[in-house]
Amino acid sequence: MARTTAVDVKAIIKTKLTESEVTPYVTSANILVTQALGSSGLSDDVLTEIERWVAAHMIAVTKTRQATDEKAGTASVKYSGQYGANLSSTTYGQMALTLDTTGILATLGGKAAWIYAVPTAPSKF
Repeated sequence: MARTTAVDVKAIIKTKLTESEVTPYVTSANILVTQALGSSGLSDDVLTEIERWVAAHMIAVTKTRQATDEKAGTASVKYSGQYGANLSSTTYGQMALTLDTTGILATLGGKAAWIYAVPTAPSKF
């Protein structure tokens, strides 16, 4: 059973979708959050908020894209996000990542990359 509702999701994303059109996104977000974070130890309140932001992210990458730049003269719109960037491609997904203090969501779709600097030995030439 979903932790959040279509009404709660519509409170954070401006969309023309009806509640019944938002509900499948809530269901998908619930499945994702439960699978990835259900046994993470995060409180139910936090999981509810993550689910709400993930549902909004899913809407933003499919039906209601986020505009980053809009112009009126000669009509131009630029949209945020890029395919393959996962949750970091929208502000909604970024909020979900912020709420996930375990870091698990950041690793979905691939492994998180880490770069370590290794000092080099001085050259004796």
